[in-house]
Amino acid sequence: MAQALTPKGEATRGRIVAGAAAEVRDRGVDEVRLEDVMARTGTSKGQLFHYFPGGKEELLLAVAQHEADQVLVDQQPLLGELTSWPAWQAWRDRVVQRYRDQGEHCPLGALLGPAVRRTPATRAVVTGLMRRWQGAIADGIRHMQSTGDIAAEVDADRAAAAMLAGIQGGVLLLLNTGRTDHLEAALDLALDALRGTARP
Repeated sequence: MAQALTPKGEATRGRIVAGAAAEVRDRGVDEVRLEDVMARTGTSKGQLFHYFPGGKEELLLAVAQHEADQVLVDQQPLLGELTSWPAWQAWRDRVVQRYRDQGEHCPLGALLGPAVRRTPATRAVVTGLMRRWQGAIADGIRHMQSTGDIAAEVDADRAAAAMLAGIQGGVLLLLNTGRTDHLEAALDLALDALRGTARP
């Protein structure tokens, strides 16, 4: 079991992870060296291995978790406040803008690599991200059901899963085409479908 860190230890670990994440963005995952991370974060080799005894592999897994968390952080507070149609539209716009700004380079995808190379630990990062993201969307759908803006018969979890699948498909196409058209279409059609369930 991992030893609990003091607030100072958490801050140091967080600084190392953030610095490593910046190195990955600047250099690419294959070019990142521990020496560069230490120089960037003002960390000694002893400190780095204290927090990441597994070395580079363990550090990069932490960076992957950091990037996964950032996907949801970038959508807040909108993702947690899907309580009206204008709020859903604002969230939709935030998602599109986030991926438009990111462009054709996905830090999380670069860290995790091709599916055939993923380990149980890296798969857990993706699974955790998708579970939390889908859960937040489903919570928004349930709120809208409570106000009568979405029909009670809609399966919130299934609808959220479909919307998330549309987002991921749109992002994949963005990475390959440089265009957000597919992402926008997926979100717009999903929202139109949910709006259409409400009784007049």
